[in-house]
Amino acid sequence: MGTPVDELVELLDLEQIELNIFRGRSPEEALQRTFGGQVAGQALVAAGRTVDSDRPVHSLHAYFLRPGVPGVPIVYQVDRIRDGRSFTTRRVLAIQGGRSIFALTADFHLPEEGGIDHQYPMPDVAAPEDLPSALEEVGSRLGELPPFISRRQPFDIRYVDRLRWSKEELDGVEARSGVWLRTNGSLPDDPLIHVCALTYASDMTLLDAVRAPVEPLWGTRHFDMASLDHAMWFHHPFRTDDWLLYQQESPIAHGARGLARGQIYDRSGRLVVSVVQEGLFRPLKG
Repeated sequence: MGTPVDELVELLDLEQIELNIFRGRSPEEALQRTFGGQVAGQALVAAGRTVDSDRPVHSLHAYFLRPGVPGVPIVYQVDRIRDGRSFTTRRVLAIQGGRSIFALTADFHLPEEGGIDHQYPMPDVAAPEDLPSALEEVGSRLGELPPFISRRQPFDIRYVDRLRWSKEELDGVEARSGVWLRTNGSLPDDPLIHVCALTYASDMTLLDAVRAPVEPLWGTRHFDMASLDHAMWFHHPFRTDDWLLYQQESPIAHGARGLARGQIYDRSGRLVVSVVQEGLFRPLKG
């Protein structure tokens, strides 16, 4: 039996069943819906498999259309929208049980030099070596880990700020959250694997920023949550098996929807990825 990282790499290694058609595995889970990061990561793999390796992905925009069913394979159909001199565009439709569950458009760019170069600086936060892993922190508090924790096992995730466990501790908390993350082992050198693994992970904690002011991030949830859409921009090459700082904030939540955005920095302070997502938040009945 392989490690959780081996299983993640296997999950992202799609079966090609036709020129532009791929099939991905969906693990059996005791949860109602397939993890959105898994579908996004697999869809990006499908798109990337139809593009020359000298053109890395620079952005993706996606919509979660229907909840996926755990344990049922997902078919990814790639539409080769454009093959230009500098940019390549792919559209991917994820189909499960004859119904579309996810749609992604990804753009790939042949690297070139530009005349503008700036970025926001990386925040000054504690180093990952000085922080406990989320599994250690949550396990010591709850004892029994939630069922969805299996999705996080391929990754070492460490919260920058201490976790809060009661309503009383939330007084004055801003709609922000930050984590260090990396895979719990080495990944192959293929840059597409690193990009798709981070796409998988980017959906794990981003909506924490929406919930941070109203309920503890771990323990009993009072909202039914679902990702509605997801967008990412890839600025620099990176390795997902090296530490990355994922700073997340929510500028607004209203009308049962919350918007979250994140900046991902490598250990040297380079801003490597930007992320935006909107999620659905409905109070649980009872």
